[in-house]
Amino acid sequence: MVSTAGFAAVFYSEPAVLGLLANVVSAFLLCLQNFTTAHTGLGPQGVQDVLAGVHLILIGGFVQLLAGFLAFRKYDHLGGAAFLTFSALWSSYGATRIISAAYPPLQNTTLPSGNASHLLPAGTTLTSTSQSAVAGLVAYISISFILSFCSATVNYIMPFIFGAIALALVFEAVALFGQWALVVSGVIELVIVLCGLYGAVALLLKGITQRYILPGFGHPLFNVLLLGSAQKSSSKAIGEEKKKNTKYAEPMALGNICDTVSPFIFAFYSFGYMKTFCVGAAWISIISSCQLLSSFYSYLRGDVYYTTKFGVHSLYWLVMSWEEFILTVLLGPGKAQESRLGMFGGWFFLAVACMLFLMSTHKDTLEMLQNASFIILMSASIHQIPVPGAYLFLGAACSLCTALSLYATFASLINSIGEKALIPIGSQAMSSSALQTTLMAAKSCFTRSKNLPSSTRAEVPDALFYICNGLAAISAIQATFSDPDRQQLSIPSVLIPGAIMQLYVCRIQVQGGRRFGCILPFCYAAFWGAWTWLRFAGHLMNIGAGNSEGFTAGAIAFLVLNAFLMILASSLNVVLLCMTAAMELLAICFLLFTLENLPLPFEIVMLSIFSIICFYGATASLANSMFGKDLMMMGPPLFTAESSKKDTEGPPPCICPKSHCTSGLRAIADLLNTGAVCGVPTDTVYALAASCRHPQAIEKVYRIKDRPQEKPICIFISNLDQLRAAAPPISPLLWEFMENVYPGGIGCIIKKGEWLKKLGVGEGYSRVGTQDSIMIRVPDLTVLVHLIDMTGPLAITSANPSGEVDSTHHDMVISRLGHKLEGVLCDGDSDEVVASTVVNCTKIDESGITIIREGCIPAGKVMQIFERVKNRVV
Repeated sequence: MVSTAGFAAVFYSEPAVLGLLANVVSAFLLCLQNFTTAHTGLGPQGVQDVLAGVHLILIGGFVQLLAGFLAFRKYDHLGGAAFLTFSALWSSYGATRIISAAYPPLQNTTLPSGNASHLLPAGTTLTSTSQSAVAGLVAYISISFILSFCSATVNYIMPFIFGAIALALVFEAVALFGQWALVVSGVIELVIVLCGLYGAVALLLKGITQRYILPGFGHPLFNVLLLGSAQKSSSKAIGEEKKKNTKYAEPMALGNICDTVSPFIFAFYSFGYMKTFCVGAAWISIISSCQLLSSFYSYLRGDVYYTTKFGVHSLYWLVMSWEEFILTVLLGPGKAQESRLGMFGGWFFLAVACMLFLMSTHKDTLEMLQNASFIILMSASIHQIPVPGAYLFLGAACSLCTALSLYATFASLINSIGEKALIPIGSQAMSSSALQTTLMAAKSCFTRSKNLPSSTRAEVPDALFYICNGLAAISAIQATFSDPDRQQLSIPSVLIPGAIMQLYVCRIQVQGGRRFGCILPFCYAAFWGAWTWLRFAGHLMNIGAGNSEGFTAGAIAFLVLNAFLMILASSLNVVLLCMTAAMELLAICFLLFTLENLPLPFEIVMLSIFSIICFYGATASLANSMFGKDLMMMGPPLFTAESSKKDTEGPPPCICPKSHCTSGLRAIADLLNTGAVCGVPTDTVYALAASCRHPQAIEKVYRIKDRPQEKPICIFISNLDQLRAAAPPISPLLWEFMENVYPGGIGCIIKKGEWLKKLGVGEGYSRVGTQDSIMIRVPDLTVLVHLIDMTGPLAITSANPSGEVDSTHHDMVISRLGHKLEGVLCDGDSDEVVASTVVNCTKIDESGITIIREGCIPAGKVMQIFERVKNRVV
């Protein structure tokens, strides 16, 4: 069995090299064009603009996108957010160049009355296509300055690079209106090139030698802790207890950056600055794709709330931007505004925003304020609001969202880097237990009166699946067959959530290994794609009810397929069964439309019922997944195959108790105390454990793993006080260093001595460590700490055959080594996919520390801790 969580972070070396070089090449390209334009007075046109745009998209966009991926996997909060943000910036700027080449500006063009820029007086001169990019540039300028400031807490090269990018963007924006700024912008871009090249070389040498050769990295301009003290009232302190997740960097900053750029562009448009939303749709589509990545990384971290929130926000910005694109570019506002009054997708977005606000009441105040601002924003998107006031309302709501998201970006970046709530984000409005009680009240009342069994648990991506289908359904409601403008305007709100976004849901279902789960979104994506093609875009391609025989055959095939999906859904829960049954009726409506025999009121009723089922399913799935409990009823499965599964499964090869049961801990502790070898969870990956009091058990560990005898085995203790009681000859510097890294995923190699026997190692003294040294670690896992308290120090090594990948789930331990073990303590997925970082501290006072193995904690972070401790002690 291979872990689906990916490779170890150490395998990714230094992705910042790739990101910096992408910025260098992009800046150098713009520098050359700016100097050429300033010298000749002729700007790039036609093919030159297209080629420049393609280069910016490929190098500044896709190459930096890869750097962002790798930085997230390396647990680099700042690098992941920065590189993906600048990837979106260069891609958007490249797309603007291509659009400008396709639609060159017209001289002396004035604004006709009735244009989309309805707030500007008639006769106002219009902005060109490239000048429409000012909104996006200003948004990225603000983000770049924040990234520059935050990077000063990590090193003193990135601040100059990110700050130079921000200044270059300022003069790029000014140059759209006056060519004098091109020279200034070109000079600043040369600074980006020089600083970026130096930074890339420095990091490349560090990756090759595993130590810093050139100055600039490894030491911040100032300590992040100087920005404030940890907020004791933050939700991180008083919320529900969670395992620390260092598999991937925190994506909240990236999501907030996206929620800054998109509303900023919409605010410019709503206040009448842009004539059309062609450039705006391109910029928002690109940054919304980055927001999908923040949703995906939230999913990989097991955070269902942010998976759903960022997915919904990305969906909203995509739908809104392309709806405005169709309105301003293809139709014209005066012609289509009446048609928009019959579109109801905004109401579903409003309901989802209220649901997210409810689910955030146990989080910090800033999160609640953000969700409240999005409720206001969703309200502004409802088309039934009179048009003149609607755009003003939308612009004001976008401005509020931008301000809150900008602050949230700064707070999330600083708090992630410092791993403390240094920037105030407020306290909880409601405790986690109170919210759970509130959500469970209705279910408790209903199940008590009906005596129904509990429902099955929801999975992380289920909420997004229901939201996509519910939005597509309510947006598909049409009051008449003869309104082509409304049909055309409805394309984004049905196609994007129903087809495109569901393919993303399908992807994360596959990532989670759910075989049936990915079938539903894939099949329903095909259905909504066909619905959009025939019902809304058919008149554009001369396809109608009279010449749609292929769609008729497809509808019949989908009816048969969905019947099987209904059978499968009945083995999961009632809500999903009701949804698939409603989809069967919608497929019948689609079939009747192809046969020119559709009763429109029946279709409207079925679409409404389907969307209501989806909204309840989304709310219940989100609540149940967030807390891991059946808080809201989804209904029990009508039948289950568990009994037959139990018959076919054989007994486990060893004792496999659950970690959350006290009896399970006692059972494993009793086995270890009698000299057995057991598999146990740690704060990194699963490990084999043997009592240090039984040397024969430690020898057995070597045989079980086929581990070479020259490789030493470390020991785990439950806390640092145990080590103090043994009174080892440790210097004040080493004590201070261990106090800063314990408990956690760092193991310290120290000098061995007779003091180990006072620690409780006993007869296993000669079997652990080397002749002169021993690695000691204090795990950051409550279950394992309790186990060590019952057994004394444990000899520990990773639970895998020697040379193979680490075990990240108890099933991997059981399947690979279970027949050789006496027991495995089952704790589900491990916190990490790689073992601990090993640090040699035997010469800490003479020459400092040495990184022996980089694991879940990056070497750079370990060195920062050591330098901070050294400066304080010395």
